[in-house]
Amino acid sequence: MSETVSVSAPAAAVRALAPANDPSFDNVWDEIVWRGLVHVSTDQEALSALLAGDPITYYCGFDPTAPSLHLGHLVQLLLLRRLQLAGHRPLGLVGGSTGLIGDPRPTAERTLNTRETVAEWVERLRGQVERYLSFEGENPARMVNNLDWTAPLSAIDFLRDIGKHYRVGTMLKKDAVSARLNSEAGISYTEFSYQILQGLDFLELYRQYDCVLQTGGSDQWGNLTSGTDLVHRVEGASVHAIGTPLITNSDGTKFGKSEGNAIWIDAELTSPYAFYQFWLNTLDADVIERLKVFTFLSRAEIEEYGALVETEPFRRAAQKRLAEEVVTLVHGAAAAQAAIAASDALFGSGDLHALDAATLRSALEELPHAEIPAGTPVTQALVDTGLTSSLSEARRAIAQGGVSLDGAKVDDEDAVVTGSLPGGVSVLRRGKKTLAGLFVTAS
Repeated sequence: MSETVSVSAPAAAVRALAPANDPSFDNVWDEIVWRGLVHVSTDQEALSALLAGDPITYYCGFDPTAPSLHLGHLVQLLLLRRLQLAGHRPLGLVGGSTGLIGDPRPTAERTLNTRETVAEWVERLRGQVERYLSFEGENPARMVNNLDWTAPLSAIDFLRDIGKHYRVGTMLKKDAVSARLNSEAGISYTEFSYQILQGLDFLELYRQYDCVLQTGGSDQWGNLTSGTDLVHRVEGASVHAIGTPLITNSDGTKFGKSEGNAIWIDAELTSPYAFYQFWLNTLDADVIERLKVFTFLSRAEIEEYGALVETEPFRRAAQKRLAEEVVTLVHGAAAAQAAIAASDALFGSGDLHALDAATLRSALEELPHAEIPAGTPVTQALVDTGLTSSLSEARRAIAQGGVSLDGAKVDDEDAVVTGSLPGGVSVLRRGKKTLAGLFVTAS
């Protein structure tokens, strides 16, 4: 089996890419269960029948509390796509109103963003969500904004028509709410009311579009059931919810975060190269589950990669396939191939001079790096980047033949850095695997 996949279309042209569900499953419910995407749900037998029957309308909401979605949201985006591929009609909701408040966190009150900031983020997130859905064909997607039905609603109407259906005792049981009640910070009525607003979303989408299913993370289960309960009380209808598992690493650490930094799907916030490296560094113990959740590879293909992880883990075939698949889905085939080329050139046998300047620069930003003027001695660059602790150590490393610059061995301790690679940068290497980036300025 090839360790990489050839893909020819970017995520922005998802209709042309046309990822497919696995035909070996009887219906999409069986497939999402096998992929581990159902952590909690309403009646499973009813959901299985619902998703195997005539097309339904379903939705997932995304709050603009940041300028980009991250990997946790990617789980929901791909689930939206899988259900649409099965013939169902998706609603992508970006929360122009709920984003002004924010879902309560377990530890402290959120800092409220300005209306202007939230409006800007609504548009950014809307564009990101749209890339994963098809707006053509027999079951086209539709984008909605909950500000459209909450903005005209007066406080009195909200309390009389919606608030009367909620019981405070039930609302207090939500994990984030109870945690905050037991903290010194407490919780404001603003954040406490969030679950009512999300419930209102489901009610409005049921009324306007006959929407009967909401998906979200399992940590949102209280908010998801807020909607199912409200629709049942007001309309007497049974609607459904699916809570996906929170993705964690096998060692128990939170997936997608390192030292508090989220992995964003916006290329300006997390470069395609850094995104590729994140997936490439997936642990053997986690990689098969990641292939199930984040790719459209079939069950048979994933099982083959599972066997390779067991028999030939040193080849990291599963990680390479995972990285290429996900980068292609999020950033497009060209970005994926550029990231692969950069990784090969830096850590394998590829040609550094053949890389495009933008990808090379973003790759070097992930390494120890320094900004230096052209003509700086290589010995000084070794010190500036931390590859050696002193000039004398740098000279010894060169004398021992253990230093290279831009892929060429450095033999002369008086050699200087010129920034000969695309974009005016250089790559400094000590030994086989210790690298640093040099951003060279005019001297």
